[in-house]
Amino acid sequence: MMRLKILHTNDVHSNFENFAKVATLIKQHKDEDTIILDGGDFADFKSIELQGTRGLAAIELLEAISYDALTIGNNEMFNGIETLEYMAGKSPFPFISNNLYKKNKTEINGVFKSAILNKNGLRILITGSSPHMGEFNDGLGIYMTDYKEAIIEEIKRNEGKYDICLLLSHVGTLADEPLTIDIPEIDIIISAHDHKLFNEAKVINNTIMNSAGNYGEHLGILELEINEGEVKLLHSTTISSMDVEKDEQILSLLKINKEKAIEVLGQPLYPLAQSLWHDVIEENPLTNLIADGLKDMLNCDIGLINSGICNAGVFNELSNKKLIEVCPSPLNPTSFEMQGKYIKQALEQSLDAQICLADGRGPGFRGRFVGRLHVSGAKIEHDGKKVHAVYVNERVLEDETWYTVASSDYLQRGSGYESLANNRNEKYLAEEIKDVIRVYANKPEFNEQAYINRWKEFSKVGEVY
Repeated sequence: MMRLKILHTNDVHSNFENFAKVATLIKQHKDEDTIILDGGDFADFKSIELQGTRGLAAIELLEAISYDALTIGNNEMFNGIETLEYMAGKSPFPFISNNLYKKNKTEINGVFKSAILNKNGLRILITGSSPHMGEFNDGLGIYMTDYKEAIIEEIKRNEGKYDICLLLSHVGTLADEPLTIDIPEIDIIISAHDHKLFNEAKVINNTIMNSAGNYGEHLGILELEINEGEVKLLHSTTISSMDVEKDEQILSLLKINKEKAIEVLGQPLYPLAQSLWHDVIEENPLTNLIADGLKDMLNCDIGLINSGICNAGVFNELSNKKLIEVCPSPLNPTSFEMQGKYIKQALEQSLDAQICLADGRGPGFRGRFVGRLHVSGAKIEHDGKKVHAVYVNERVLEDETWYTVASSDYLQRGSGYESLANNRNEKYLAEEIKDVIRVYANKPEFNEQAYINRWKEFSKVGEVY
């Protein structure tokens, strides 16, 4: 008969101030029977510490608290396959995913399909599943297999080598529950991805499941007894980190890595020929530049982007630090096809200041407001309230005609402007919108073109402007 305590986190999303509190809880609760695990999305590249260290700041934090394994969530993928390989290759604990491969279907360097952890003579098979990213796969340079088949394969491959099986699952609690029936060999599931908080573990078909919410706001605890391969749950809970003191070791590492990151990211990329100011409601050159860059990068009829993608303008010179500050959302350049009537509907909504100032909350969005739509390759005639005509390549936009649109995945999903969700044949690039600024702000013709307004207002219908 053996004891095992599992301390676990998931979906921290680089909320490192909270993680400093979780670290204190881990140090308080760990003992000689403890293993420490993370269910994925620990490393969110909104963090300047991660941007400036290629993700190593996250590895150092987990290593400092002696984590034993991590499964790869979608956010560990979002900075590209090269960064993921760099992080996994430098990690002293295993990065685990049984269903994640490179786009060419070869294995990712440094990533393990499973690992066997020996704790006081107890052999624990740990495998982990990553979420399928759908149309994003190509842009991110990844290929995903069926996670259920991958789990079964790992269990068979390690048959006779382990005593209990633990799954780190970043596919969501609803997807995990059927696994308790379909794969009874799984003894424990640490769930993640959908940010569910269990007050205590669930036992479903003899499989123990727990999930610790998100953002480092809780620590999950499982206390188990193992007798001849049978796993019994003795105690479980998820503890709030709200009123806990921050761990000084973590704070020190954060300070050091932030200083490193600022030094690296603060190096000037190039001086700007002219400033690119920004506004949430008024047409502005920074957002026009992004629309022009997207149209050129994706070779579409129209470029379309919302001004809320940025928080401020850029002046004098550009650096990677400034790009993160100005455009923190890890959204991707996205092309799709759309009929003219839906484009016009969204443009007309964009004349309403209340819509522009609406809360921009949505997947991947790190700004505050939705903002006004900006276009490239098009001109818009309006009276301040209603759009009277839209011209694409000097021809009137036709309601039923399909146009290719270069935008972001945020707008492609219909966030902020619902009519834009009526699209087809979407394609994503691995770059982020801030990369569009970096590439095109140094091109004189794009810099000058950004100052040319595309929205033309006239006071009366039919008035010549």
